[in-house]
Amino acid sequence: MKDIDLVARTERGLSPEEIRTALLAALEGRRLNKVLILPPDFTRYHSNAGFLTNVCYHALTQRGVQVDILPALGTHVPMTRQQWQTMFGDIPFDRMLVHNWRTDVVKLGEVPGDCLSEMTEGLWTEPIAVEINHRVMDPSYDLIISPGQVVPHEVIGMSNHAKNLFVGVGGSEMINKSHMVGAVYGMERMMGRDHTPVRKLFDYGMEHFLSDRPILFALTVTTAGPTDAAGMGAQCPPANPWARGVRVHGLFLGEGRECLTHAVKLAQQKNIDFVPHALKKCVVYLDPDEFGSTWLGNKAVYRTRMAMADGGELIILAPGVERFGEDDQVDALIRKYGYRGRLHTLAQFKKPENQDLRDNMGAAAHLIHGSSDGRFTITYAVKKISKAEIEAVGFRAADYDTLSAKYDPRKLQYGRNEVDGEQIYFIPNPALGLWINKETFEP
Repeated sequence: MKDIDLVARTERGLSPEEIRTALLAALEGRRLNKVLILPPDFTRYHSNAGFLTNVCYHALTQRGVQVDILPALGTHVPMTRQQWQTMFGDIPFDRMLVHNWRTDVVKLGEVPGDCLSEMTEGLWTEPIAVEINHRVMDPSYDLIISPGQVVPHEVIGMSNHAKNLFVGVGGSEMINKSHMVGAVYGMERMMGRDHTPVRKLFDYGMEHFLSDRPILFALTVTTAGPTDAAGMGAQCPPANPWARGVRVHGLFLGEGRECLTHAVKLAQQKNIDFVPHALKKCVVYLDPDEFGSTWLGNKAVYRTRMAMADGGELIILAPGVERFGEDDQVDALIRKYGYRGRLHTLAQFKKPENQDLRDNMGAAAHLIHGSSDGRFTITYAVKKISKAEIEAVGFRAADYDTLSAKYDPRKLQYGRNEVDGEQIYFIPNPALGLWINKETFEP
C-alpha cells in the first residue's frame, strides 16, 4: 500500500471520522481471512490505539475476517476486563490473547556483536537474540496491524514501530539486553531522538527477520487536551473507546520505516517541552488507573530528569502505586537492589554472586533509569504501599493525602504554578511528553 500521512490542520486534532476514513482506506482492497492486531495495553491509553483497534476490528469482522487481538504487554501484567472495555470499547473480552514474554516466543536469529559495537560506539559488543511472539510468524495471518503512539521514550529515544514488536510482544533476551544497551549508552543521549542505538537494533531486526511479514503500522501522535488536563480518571463509555481529552495531531499508516520517520518529526514538535530554566521543584501526578507500580511510575523520573536542576526536588503524587515491579520476580529484584544510581547498580551487576540481576538486564537498566544519581531528590507520595517500603528502595517517601492537599492535582495547571509563595512546575501525566532544560540541551 501507499503510505497514508494524516496531520491535523488545527490544534484541535483529527476527528474520529477522519481517522476512521484513513484506516478503512488502508484496509481497502486487501483479501483477508485472518488478522492479528497488536495494540498497546492500558498503560498507553492516551495513544488512542484503543479507537484504532476498535475501528479495524469492526471493519474486518463485518467482512467475515477472523480478528485476534494480542496486546503488546512487554513485561506488564495482563489487562483487566475493566481496562479492556475502557480502552477497546465493545470488542468482546474473549478476543484478547495474552503475551508471555518468557514462554510465548520463537527465536528468529541474532543481531551480531560487531553490528552492536558499531551502533553503540563500542559500548556493547555482545550479540542479541531476536525473539518474538510465535503468532507474529504464523503464516495463517494475512495481515498484522500494529497501532500505537510515537512519543519520547527513555530506552529507545522515540517509542513504537518495531519496538511494539520486539519489546511489546518480544522475548526476555531482547527486552533485557535492549534496555541495558540504552542504559549503558545513556538516556540523555537518546530521549527525543530518532536513530539511537536501540532504534538501530530494532531496525536491524525488522530488515533482516520481519521483512516478509505483512505488518501494517498505524502510528499516532497525541497530546492531552484541556478536558483531561489533570490526567485523572481516564474513563470513557464502554461503547466509545476514543480516549477522553486526547488530541490526535497525526496518524501515519504504512508497512515500512517511513511512517515512523514522519511520526517522529511531528512528535518532536508536539511532545517535547523545552523549559527556559532548570526546574527547582517539579510535581508529577500519576493517574491511579494507569500507574500501579514504580516500574511504570518512574516515567516521572525519566521524562523530567533533563529538566531538573541540580539539587532540585521531584515530587511524585502516586495514589495508585502499590508495588515496584510488574511481576513478582522483578518486584523482588527492585526491593533487593533499589534505585541507588548508575555506578552502584553497575557495580552490583558485575558481582559474581548477583546472577539474578545479570539474568534480568531489563530490571538492572530500570534501576539505573529510575535514579537521579544523587543529582536531585525524588519523593514518592503514596497511599497503597508503605512509606518504609518506598524508603527501602532509595526514594524519599511522603503521605499522599498530605502532599496532595498542598499540591492539589485537581487545581494545579500544567506548567508553572505558585503554591504558598513557592514556584513549582506541574506535570499531569509524564507519559505524554519529555521535558528538557533549553539552556543545557545539545541537539
